Amino acid sequence: MSGKEKLSDKKERAARVVAVFRRLYPKAWCSLHYQTPFQLLISTILSAQCTDARVNLVTPKLFEKYPDAKAMAAASIPELESLIRSTGFYHSKAKALSETSKMLAERFNGSVPADMASLLTLRGVARKTANIVLFHAYGQNEGIAVDTHCMRLSWRLGFTSSREQQNKIEKELMALLPREDWGMYTNWMVHHGRAYCTALKPDCAGCPLNKLCPSAFKTGKEKKRK
Repeated sequence: MSGKEKLSDKKERAARVVAVFRRLYPKAWCSLHYQTPFQLLISTILSAQCTDARVNLVTPKLFEKYPDAKAMAAASIPELESLIRSTGFYHSKAKALSETSKMLAERFNGSVPADMASLLTLRGVARKTANIVLFHAYGQNEGIAVDTHCMRLSWRLGFTSSREQQNKIEKELMALLPREDWGMYTNWMVHHGRAYCTALKPDCAGCPLNKLCPSAFKTGKEKKRK
């Protein structure tokens, strides 16, 4: 379906969608709680396969005990596991937190780097996490953080040709949206995905985008689309 729409028409429709988002969610921002770039990085790593709400319940005690990279680098794996267990996959996440903290302390003087290439050298950090950190901590629009909300809604809106390939989705969205909207796009997707476009029972009737969305009132037929 999305392949039949001219890019110029799709860009115009995307601009109208973004205009609605600006009106609906003027205060949209990352829902993870953080005070420093380090805390944002760690929280984002923990959010993999876990809700932001759950992460926000875990991180106060974690950051009270290990507030920065140097402190967390000195923590034992079992100590980290005990604090993050409820976020799921805590064995691999604890290793990621430990190794990333050590790399920050040893290679970056304890600071979270403000460039994509350096961020991608850290364990547990792929483009999604790096994009979140760069935009929310440093105000840089380097790309678009493709999370589950972004994947689901972008597909339903007909903005992407894939539902699962994060790198492909990001490239298509970057070609569709102006750079100044890249960082906020994911925030809008998260808010709208929670308010209207839920995974199983989207509120198409109440959705302010139903006249702009080719999937409106068609949930359940998504797997048949190509």
